[in-house]
Amino acid sequence: MNATAPITLRDSLSRPRWTSRVAIAPLAQAAVMLLSLAAFLTLFVLRAQDDNRLTSWQWVFSDVDVFRITPILVVGLVLAAALARVPFPGPRPASVLFVLSFAVGALSWAEPEVIVDTARYFTQAKHVELYGVGYFLTEWGEQISAWTDLPLVPLLYGLIFSLLGEERIFIQVFTTLLFSGTVVLTYLIGKTLWDATVGFYAGALLLGMPYLLAQVPLMLVDVPTMFFLTLAVFMTIQALEHGGTRLVMLAAVVVALAFWTKYSTWLMLSVLPVVFFARHWNGPRSVWLRAGALAAASVVLIGTVLLPNLDVIMGQLELLQSYQAPGLRRWEESFTSTFLFQIHPFITGAALFSAYAACKHRDVRYAIILWLPLLLVLLEIKRIRYLLPVFPMLALMASYGLREIRNGEVRKYVVLCIVASSVVLMVFGFLPFAQQASAVNLKQAGEYLDSLQADRVEVIALPQLHALVNPAVSVPILDLFTSKRLVFRHDSVSAPAAEALSKSSLRFTWAYRNPAYYAAGADGAGEDAVVVIASDPAQPLPASIGQRLQGYRLSREFIVLENVFGYRTIVKVYLPAQEAPQVQTIQEADSSFEVQLFVRVFRGELR
Repeated sequence: MNATAPITLRDSLSRPRWTSRVAIAPLAQAAVMLLSLAAFLTLFVLRAQDDNRLTSWQWVFSDVDVFRITPILVVGLVLAAALARVPFPGPRPASVLFVLSFAVGALSWAEPEVIVDTARYFTQAKHVELYGVGYFLTEWGEQISAWTDLPLVPLLYGLIFSLLGEERIFIQVFTTLLFSGTVVLTYLIGKTLWDATVGFYAGALLLGMPYLLAQVPLMLVDVPTMFFLTLAVFMTIQALEHGGTRLVMLAAVVVALAFWTKYSTWLMLSVLPVVFFARHWNGPRSVWLRAGALAAASVVLIGTVLLPNLDVIMGQLELLQSYQAPGLRRWEESFTSTFLFQIHPFITGAALFSAYAACKHRDVRYAIILWLPLLLVLLEIKRIRYLLPVFPMLALMASYGLREIRNGEVRKYVVLCIVASSVVLMVFGFLPFAQQASAVNLKQAGEYLDSLQADRVEVIALPQLHALVNPAVSVPILDLFTSKRLVFRHDSVSAPAAEALSKSSLRFTWAYRNPAYYAAGADGAGEDAVVVIASDPAQPLPASIGQRLQGYRLSREFIVLENVFGYRTIVKVYLPAQEAPQVQTIQEADSSFEVQLFVRVFRGELR
């Protein structure tokens, strides 16, 4: 190849580059493998420093033998070395990234809904399913409690329920598609700003963030927000570059959609002016006209939804200012947790180095990907779930830094090591931990209810003994996992003291309104089964509940406990005495057959 010829994506990823007559790739790969192992072992030893509120290493690995997971990681790194020698991605890198990211995202579908916020989004979505889009749009924030949620994502979830059915798997496929779409969009942004190599590696590096992988299957708004924000950045770049009325209007629609995903996106959309100033400040008049048209169209589209709901929006903004903003200082996680434990440290290191590389090259385009990570760091927004939409920009920064590695095969291996380490950590660390959380009880209880002949199931939620949580929010989460008709008579539960509740991160649960679709109805029909949700296996039943259960017998109990989270959901299912089978207690969460088999092999249980 001619020394002056441009390096294509296929050349950079499929063929090693040489600095001398001796190949340096094998030696460098060995060094990268050792550094990967050293990074994992160091973080394992220092796991007490991880203060993440969901997948902290100090919880995930509290009962894990390091000598059990290390061989699995070694296998992953060896496979990565072999894969580094395989010519890929071929002529369709976007397709490769999409398929790979979807497959990796699907590995976590067995994860239960471990974040109670799911109850809010499910409740709103079910209103769409049962009463239609018109009802949702008119009653959102009124009869439909919205707390500080914006309407777009719950509306999309509700449309999925309406079109496909109220099944969690459909939500998981949807969020995984959005995750894969984000990976492809990250590739396209990198390709547009620099070249296909930067884009491809940036997309791949999104798989090197185990916390992100753990969020993919959950019915929350963060992954959709990440997708729409990334799409808005890409479409803005395209609209300014190529113009045309249709493209500009399409970009405006995307910006409006991103605006309605989450309030934090309003701040993050500040990256769009940076796109203009970094690439087109000295551009022709036509580009300025495109930017003006895009901004004007976006404002008009946003205003058409904003103005009719201004009272609701203002109320939510006041709540964000008086409660959410101060709360961030109390609920936050450290940057150490986010950028060393929950994101592969190689990504963080490469991202930091990229700032030096950009300064060296005097690359103004770099400001586009630097803006959001720098802004959120300067504002000290540390709660990782709120940082999720910024991850594509962080991946682009890391990829920009990694392109300074001249040997293509070594660069490829570094990326593959990051991905392999992340997937191993997710599948053999984060996922098993989540499956041992008490949240899995709701999942398994819902699946058990679907196996029964019962049509109507009454749900009784007892007060939580270990957390300031309204027990009623357990009902929608259980509903997500069962097709049965649930009846929930919202008994009055004394709320905690106002002073304590005002500082609680779960204060929103006490704004829960029992939806009409859980009402018993006027038919007077009795329930075929009764579910009791408690916070402790030995939690005593109130006398009134004991009377309600006369004539019923305990059929199945789900009492998985991780002894970490204050919010717990122990589930007991009661059936009419004449129908109830012998009681069974489920104390261990099920995991996939493949995971169980792999772990048993390494334990030496299978020969």
